[in-house]
Amino acid sequence: MMRYKEEKEVKKEAFRKYLESSGVLDSLTKVLVSLYEQNDKPSSALDSSGYFSVIFFRFIQQKLGGPSVSDYEKLQAEKSDLQIKYNELLAKHQETLRELNGVKSLHSRNSSKDDADRETLEAEHSTLVPPHH
Repeated sequence: MMRYKEEKEVKKEAFRKYLESSGVLDSLTKVLVSLYEQNDKPSSALDSSGYFSVIFFRFIQQKLGGPSVSDYEKLQAEKSDLQIKYNELLAKHQETLRELNGVKSLHSRNSSKDDADRETLEAEHSTLVPPHH
């Protein structure tokens, strides 16, 4: 039992060092200080399920350099517009491929017909004209 506790403490200490060396602790500290200094704090940091409330999460996100709510909404609208354009271009591309395949098929059929006509003409010509000696 003692060994389990020691392993757990070692893992916790390693994780704490990782958070410190990667700058996560500094960033979180700055966010919490900013929240402390905020006059109009979010009414509740946690929602009914015990997770961060959306408002509190957005506050943290914004303080860590994430987009503001209006920037986020603009990005969502832009993403939606780009998705529509992508879908339109994809449909146009697929239609162009169908047309290209149709042209290739037509060309292939005409080419086969031309080959057959040429063979017929050559056969007729060879029976009409005696070979040169």
